[in-house]
Amino acid sequence: MNALEANGRSAAMLRHVLLVLASLVVLFPFAWIAAAAFKTQISLLLGQVWFQPVLLNFDAVLSGRSSDYLRNFTNSLVVGLISTALVLVVATLAAYSLNRMRWPRWVGHSMLGWSVLFHMVPPITLAGAWYSMFRPIGLDNSYLGLILAHTTLNLPMALWMMSVFVNDVPEELLEAARIDGARTPRILWSVIVPLVAPGLAAAGVLSFIFSWNEFAVALTLTQRETATVPVGIGKYAQENTIAYTEMAAASMLSIVPAVVLLLVAQRFIVRGLTNGAVK
Repeated sequence: MNALEANGRSAAMLRHVLLVLASLVVLFPFAWIAAAAFKTQISLLLGQVWFQPVLLNFDAVLSGRSSDYLRNFTNSLVVGLISTALVLVVATLAAYSLNRMRWPRWVGHSMLGWSVLFHMVPPITLAGAWYSMFRPIGLDNSYLGLILAHTTLNLPMALWMMSVFVNDVPEELLEAARIDGARTPRILWSVIVPLVAPGLAAAGVLSFIFSWNEFAVALTLTQRETATVPVGIGKYAQENTIAYTEMAAASMLSIVPAVVLLLVAQRFIVRGLTNGAVK
């Protein structure tokens, strides 16, 4: 073995060690929450590493008389699914308009640039304004108000991703459809949508996960009847006591939909983010 090979192996080993350490740093909070979900409150506060796992916390979260978790879960599901559907429809139509219709170039650049700027605005800075607008017309503490807010928050990201995919559709296919007599709605449904399906899957999964995890706007616009999962988890911390173990159990249950979606659509998400990065 020469010195060059030895240095190469040492560098590879160092990279593996760093990757393992980085993985441990990332996974430790999840492991701590998972362990806390199966502990009793006393066991957690005593800091016991070895403990007898219990399911009391999951039972309290799912069937406790004072628990609203199932209602919170249903609220998050309704808001996430409907806002994601709206985001995909609006983003696809906007991407088609910006890329395939005869707009001046500065219009498309301005819209996409504004989308990037809006996407960087912290949602909490918009929550107060939305509350002031929605309350007089009765949209506070309603599904519709939160759906509109989440659609607005996630639309810029979806518009960017769908612009990349729509721009990749060959113009020759659209011309052939027009020659066959197809109008714009028919072209969108029969040509554009099948070709940009991976982009729709990626943008849809990300929009749903962002809506599922959003906390600040939901906390401002909802009350007990319409509170979502993040808001419900936050309410386990009261003024005089914090139910750490029940909070951990609720957190474990809340990550299930996001993990399932990520596993199902992982390759679409990677492709969507990669296409957006290289354009």
